[in-house]
Amino acid sequence: MLGALRSELVRVRRRGLLLGWFGLMALFAVMVNTIMFSTAGDGAALPEGAPGVAFPSATALATPDGLTAGLPAAASMFGVVTLSFWAIAVATDYSTGLIRLLVAAMPRRWPLLVGKVAALTLLTAVATGVATVVNVAVAPPAAQAAGIDTSAWSAGALGTVASTWASTLAALLVWGVVGLAIAYLTRSSAIAISVGVGYVLVLEPMLTRLLDGDPAWLLGRTLTALAQGGTPSIALGTAIASAATYVALGLAGAAAVLVRRDVTD
Repeated sequence: MLGALRSELVRVRRRGLLLGWFGLMALFAVMVNTIMFSTAGDGAALPEGAPGVAFPSATALATPDGLTAGLPAAASMFGVVTLSFWAIAVATDYSTGLIRLLVAAMPRRWPLLVGKVAALTLLTAVATGVATVVNVAVAPPAAQAAGIDTSAWSAGALGTVASTWASTLAALLVWGVVGLAIAYLTRSSAIAISVGVGYVLVLEPMLTRLLDGDPAWLLGRTLTALAQGGTPSIALGTAIASAATYVALGLAGAAAVLVRRDVTD
């Protein structure tokens, strides 16, 4: 098990991969904070039903949670980035033929999945930390430029940052598992990324409008609630239960494909 984890860490910590992953997380943190604070005072709002994207009001930004409000606001953007890099880590094994060597070295295939998930979880935690640090650095000057009162931000700032990092990480891990499962099924990172982006930008907004109410089981809605620590329409406990279901189904599907499918074709 530890051998599989070390092997995965060696392969996924390539400089180009990590710079791309962490760089995109930082970029989106800057973009979302800039837009969020610049539009806070003019009543601008995004279309209803946009999964994972919700800009707080100026009043909400002036509360202690305003310091880290950019993280849950960018949940879907961070999610697609995470899904993409988890999918790339899986699909590369097949495109390079490395999966054959890994299976030959470890006939019991399920530890390969455990090692990959563990390695990607560690990197996702670091990527979430990068986004958090950038968010905390960018938020104060952005708020000052927008005329937002930040005097309340110092109250329990460390706890606010830690809890937001944890809730954001939880949501991103679900996105990662979804990307991993699709990549194992299709052996293609391009398909996995296309499905993820298409779902976030097109399918879920359509489903939200077609279905009555605010379905808690939809992926984007579930992960938005998880990243925000619960919403008025979806309690945190409900979001956690739905997210756990997605993770269980994704890992079970990935394990079934990895263990049962022939890797020589």
